[in-house]
Amino acid sequence: MTNTLLSFGHGYSAQALARLLLPQGWRIYGTTRSPEKAAAIGASGAMPLLWPGADEDATRNALEEATHLLVSAGPTEAGDPVLAALLPQIAEAAPRLTWAGYLSTTGVYGDHGGGWVDETTPLAPTTRRGAWRMQAEAEWAAIPGLPLHIFRLAGIYGPGRGPFEKVRTGTARRIVKPGQIFSRIHVEDIARILAASIDRPDPGAIYNLCDDDPAPPEDVIAHAAELLGLPVPPAIPFDEAELSPMARSFYAESKRVRNRRVKEALGLELLYPTYRAGLAALLETGE
Repeated sequence: MTNTLLSFGHGYSAQALARLLLPQGWRIYGTTRSPEKAAAIGASGAMPLLWPGADEDATRNALEEATHLLVSAGPTEAGDPVLAALLPQIAEAAPRLTWAGYLSTTGVYGDHGGGWVDETTPLAPTTRRGAWRMQAEAEWAAIPGLPLHIFRLAGIYGPGRGPFEKVRTGTARRIVKPGQIFSRIHVEDIARILAASIDRPDPGAIYNLCDDDPAPPEDVIAHAAELLGLPVPPAIPFDEAELSPMARSFYAESKRVRNRRVKEALGLELLYPTYRAGLAALLETGE
């Protein structure tokens, strides 16, 4: 049987996984709302599905064909969009699936004042998006027979999502909030962890996806400028920074995230264990 992945919300991280699986002979269906993004998905070798939209029937057929399921589509105040539309079909398909993955966020842990969290830390989100994710995790976990794996992602960076362009154009800002710590993860490591989990299914498992080097966000911008040989952008106190409500919400929580379970359960070492290693690799490849 051909391994077939149905990827709901086939975006940045899911496409990185597809680049690992397609050369192995996988069939991959990727949903998107955008015709432009559908064209890019098709050009990558996956089969695009406009969903919700024109390909409703084709998406249901892909679900019947799938051996593996990946959900990247984010919830809203109205709930999880995939479950809202397809819960009965997913519940019916659940016993036939070999693996299912749900991409969540470390935001479900809430604020820990810069302290450490791991997968056993009680969930206590302080943002609306974190609360929506917590609810979505619970709804996916409640589907009987679904071989679900939950992946809680830290801040994602990689090709096209690095700080270099903003530093080059002078639009990067070093916003400083004392005690603020973020964890982050290179998209290639996300893909490798997902692939490793597919190779070692463990239904019910939860994994934090982050590197070994939680750091203040201003340090990352400063290091990017130093790598480019450009002036380090001046520090802007958080209280004086003009930020959108969404951008400001990212600073509402500060924590260090442990990734020990990924290493111990999946036997995986990160390609980019620090942001310094990740940024150096991006620069080397012309990012």
